[in-house]
Amino acid sequence: MRRFDGSKLVIATHNAGKLREISALLAPFDVEVTSAGELGLEEPEETEATFIGNARIKAHFAAKKSGLPALADDSGIEVDALDGRPGVYTADWAETPNGRDFAMAMSRVWEECEAMGAPEPRVARFRATLCLAWPDGHDEIFEGAAEGRLVWPMRGENGFGFDPMFLPDGHNQTFGEMTPEQKGPLTHRTAAFEKLVAGCFES
Repeated sequence: MRRFDGSKLVIATHNAGKLREISALLAPFDVEVTSAGELGLEEPEETEATFIGNARIKAHFAAKKSGLPALADDSGIEVDALDGRPGVYTADWAETPNGRDFAMAMSRVWEECEAMGAPEPRVARFRATLCLAWPDGHDEIFEGAAEGRLVWPMRGENGFGFDPMFLPDGHNQTFGEMTPEQKGPLTHRTAAFEKLVAGCFES
């Protein structure tokens, strides 16, 4: 496994919430972090049907364009009653002509569960795949998950994406109700990140 030994890293995202989360996780490692958005890089088309495939597209695109190592995250929510949907298409379910509307996307998920009479608890998980890519084409992949269930109506103003309808196992607050400090250790992204750190950052 290749170690990260640089001083600058591009986070291959235009999502401010995701950038904040990943930057906080990288804070102990004295790495200067910038984002694809801040560098003015366009967003590559995500044409793969898996989290790994799309994470690779984003990480390699940003590494090649910037000449720096790049870290990409592809993540989404899988609902068992919906056969794992929206999954890799999580962000697509929120797309509108005026940007992403996750309240609309969450309503769609709940309405589809209701329409099929899905029993409670409506088991779901957030899944995250991290790809750390270098300009020479090498990459390392790390995966993580957060298990829980769906709740309705939405609860909480914190977080982003589907956080207000996701209740993690063993807790009575949704991700949307938790502070970043409460949510951080429980997330799919943190689970994947711990593997990334152990593999590429820690000596």
